[in-house]
Amino acid sequence: MEVEKANRSRNRTCCCIGTTICIIIATVILILILLFTVFKPKRPVMSIDSMSVKDLDVSFDITKFKVYLNLTIDVDLSIKNPNKAGFKYSNSSAFLNYRGQVVGEVPLPADKISAGETKAMNVSLTLLADRLLSNSDIYSDVKSGVVPLNTYVRLPGKVNMLGFKFHAVSTSSCDFTVYTSNRTMGDQSCHYKTKL
Repeated sequence: MEVEKANRSRNRTCCCIGTTICIIIATVILILILLFTVFKPKRPVMSIDSMSVKDLDVSFDITKFKVYLNLTIDVDLSIKNPNKAGFKYSNSSAFLNYRGQVVGEVPLPADKISAGETKAMNVSLTLLADRLLSNSDIYSDVKSGVVPLNTYVRLPGKVNMLGFKFHAVSTSSCDFTVYTSNRTMGDQSCHYKTKL
């Protein structure tokens, strides 16, 4: 009789251990399925919604063969976080470039974008005239009325999914032309890239 009780007790213990192992395996499989489907990290998407000339002042000094150019560009961009968790990005900058040379910069402070949220940012990029003094092309470009420029924004950040951190970097680069005669923009071409 005592042998029967010992066998039943052993069977119950084996049954409990087997059930516990099956539950643990099922839970791990369920978590892995969720990680690779519903909670799979997705790339944050940055897009430039609009760009416009806010301020433009041009003057020539023909005696010194110099041009004085003050320009401010308003850039409205948005970042969409398609993840089921927040996207936290670190401090970054938006740049204004003239023929490959950085001529304007504005800081973008670190922030967080909630799950499924689209965050709008309004950035004013001001051309710093002192950075153009050494560039010989600016005189001919302003005189012709066509100034080629580029904006570049890079946002590095992290997506935290169920305790796992995934690094993501979203960038946008827009080439455009400012027409000094009528103070407008044209020939805009933007490229977006996101790495996860």
